[in-house]
Amino acid sequence: MSTGGALTVLVIDDSAVMRQLMVQLAERRHDLIVVTAADPVIAERKLENLRPDVVLLDLEMPRMSGLEFLRRQMRRDPLPVVVCSSHATAGSDRAMEALAGGAVDLLPKPRFAVREHFEEHAAEIVETLRTAATARLERRIPALPAPLPRQELPACSGGDAIVGIGASTGGPQALEQVLGGLPAGFPPVVVVQHMPRPFTAAFARRLDSHSALDVREAVDGEILQPGMARIAPGDRHLLVDRRRGAYRTRLDGGDPVGRHRPSVDVLFHSLALSAGARAAAVLLTGMGQDGAEGLLALRLAGARTLAQDEASSVVFGMPRAAIHLGAADETPALADVAERLLCWAGKNALLPLP
Repeated sequence: MSTGGALTVLVIDDSAVMRQLMVQLAERRHDLIVVTAADPVIAERKLENLRPDVVLLDLEMPRMSGLEFLRRQMRRDPLPVVVCSSHATAGSDRAMEALAGGAVDLLPKPRFAVREHFEEHAAEIVETLRTAATARLERRIPALPAPLPRQELPACSGGDAIVGIGASTGGPQALEQVLGGLPAGFPPVVVVQHMPRPFTAAFARRLDSHSALDVREAVDGEILQPGMARIAPGDRHLLVDRRRGAYRTRLDGGDPVGRHRPSVDVLFHSLALSAGARAAAVLLTGMGQDGAEGLLALRLAGARTLAQDEASSVVFGMPRAAIHLGAADETPALADVAERLLCWAGKNALLPLP
């Protein structure tokens, strides 16, 4: 961090209101230093003499787009970047491109009542920026292979196996790599990725384009079948129930758990009850402890449990918490997670149904 432990943030946004709000936020705190630039061209000049802890980047700007700035900066001198983007479908899709291009996290930018939104979510914004500043950019995830053709992949498991995955900071790229390595016949996969609601549908579309699985945002009451992957909406808990011999999704708008909705712990605890030893679960990169207790509950129920290793994690908080609880059977590198799941699915298909 910067002098005195303060976080130095470079805000690149053509909105004078956004720049002013960030400056005013810094004036009220002792742990935040804000430098502003009205567009990426100005930002590049400032970066000649500045090394911020994190960049807060708008995507829609004159002279140079935020995406172009991100690409140039990641080639030149990688910095932790948090994208601030609109809720519109086009804005969400651009935000997904930014995450694939190296951005660590994203924040929604409302079209109206910007000041009110900012004041309400100021603590969350600072926490997101502080978490992003800890990201291991030197351990970037390699480029993904082309998605496997759906129609040419054989089913690899039967029975009532199911997989749960949880992730936070650094998770979007990690999930692309894991889901991209699974064939169309794979058991159903349910995913919680900490991400604001406006972006989860676009995130599911992007994952779908990089996987042989049918990836969509989860809806309430859907029967889960092999070849499906469902992503929790950004403001709903995702649970899995077993009714009439089938796994079904359940969306819940209850209170956040550990400040998260959706919560990985909520998903994992539901899988421990509904699937037990027929489940596998993976806790990927992310800050905090969400998912650690749920992963332990799954392990105690006989499930196969994995936590991503430190070397391949962008942020090692969530996997570390699970490992410290003794919740993980194994701690594979990200590049090995899909293979571990494939081996588990092959063995699981041979087990008798309960």
